[in-house]
Amino acid sequence: MKRRTTRSSLVAVALASSLVLAACGDDDDGGETTDDPTTSDSPTESESTSTGGDGTLTVGMLLPQTGSLAFLGPPEFAGVDLAIEEINAAGGVLGQDVVGVKGDSGDTDSGIAPDETDQLLKAGSDVIIGAASSGVSFTVIDKIMSAGVVQFSPANTSTDFDTGDYAEPDLYFRTAPSDILQGAVLSNLVLQEQRQNVAILARQDAYGETLAEEVKKGLENGGSTVATTEFYGEKATTYDTQVQAIADTNPDAIVLIAFEETTSIIPELIKLGVGPADVPTYFVDGNTADYKEDPADPEKKFLPPGSLTGVKGTIPGAEATGEFRERLLGINPKLKDYSYAGESYDATVVSALAAIAAESDAGTDIGANIVDITREGTKCTAFEECAALLADGEDIDYDGASGPIELGETGSPTSASIGIYEYGEDNTVTPVDYISGDIAG
Repeated sequence: MKRRTTRSSLVAVALASSLVLAACGDDDDGGETTDDPTTSDSPTESESTSTGGDGTLTVGMLLPQTGSLAFLGPPEFAGVDLAIEEINAAGGVLGQDVVGVKGDSGDTDSGIAPDETDQLLKAGSDVIIGAASSGVSFTVIDKIMSAGVVQFSPANTSTDFDTGDYAEPDLYFRTAPSDILQGAVLSNLVLQEQRQNVAILARQDAYGETLAEEVKKGLENGGSTVATTEFYGEKATTYDTQVQAIADTNPDAIVLIAFEETTSIIPELIKLGVGPADVPTYFVDGNTADYKEDPADPEKKFLPPGSLTGVKGTIPGAEATGEFRERLLGINPKLKDYSYAGESYDATVVSALAAIAAESDAGTDIGANIVDITREGTKCTAFEECAALLADGEDIDYDGASGPIELGETGSPTSASIGIYEYGEDNTVTPVDYISGDIAG
């Protein structure tokens, strides 16, 4: 499938004064982990709790090894592991190798993140990369920040991290843009394809509710009707009531905001004659995954071939270039998905550079320097280059694998990209376009 490289007009976004968007031309399994001895699979009870820094930058990873977002775990772990490997090859931080410690965020159903976070803190983490799920992050953010540790998510998109209790500068940061941007891009895509009677089916959690609202706002601003917005519980096992309500509206498009339960919802939509072959369907980052059967992985959830042909989905992040993918494959040769790998890599590199700027590995000192590392300085795109500039006393502006990060004072990107993907007959996706956008404060 050929990726589009032409600029596209953005109907919905033109109506939203907080966004400036333009088209850009040019992007499992549990995954293998690096054999780097500085990376351990799990912390032990005997390790001490993180407080004020000990001269060694320790990066904890609270990322999904299990649960509904486990497909995002391999590229995210690989991104962090690659960054640590390259940082250490370039001399490390403050004269010491960076140490990585792995934890499993699970999902909100499993509820394991708080206990895993305790273990990462006991291991002396100065920065914790994760969680992937906004809902999971809300269960641990106060615990992490109260320990004086940076939480740096590569994939949280909820707008709630920039409002209310979390609106002020603190120790929380993310390299993924808020759902304001993804909602605008997705709604504009639906509008460009002239869908006028759209039904939304979404998870009832922090992620699903927020993104559904942003999509609805964009569609209605662009002149389309949202026929219904149906929510289902995070622990739902059947979706027949919601699917029937969707079918009853006779929609000309369906937006499905889901996680791995997509493999249960799609067959129910098909059964009622509103599956992707009958009604144009759109996914988001939580469910734009590989649904191809893998005989080598009998536990993988999949859909019959052809179930998703033509479905389009959006995933925040710039294209993972061929060169960057090769480096990631050096960490995990089994990688098939690269979603949020760049964002994970950049969160780690930015944290390391902030520690150098602060001349300290203490989380509070790192957090005080993170925003400045990403803006208003000399442009640099690699850890070794940026570290050398810092050593010469220069301010830097790091642009990384995920693009121009440009963090605002709340710790969220003010500039980012959203990829548009399309499914083929084999239920895997190919990127077809990239949209860059600015989110004004």
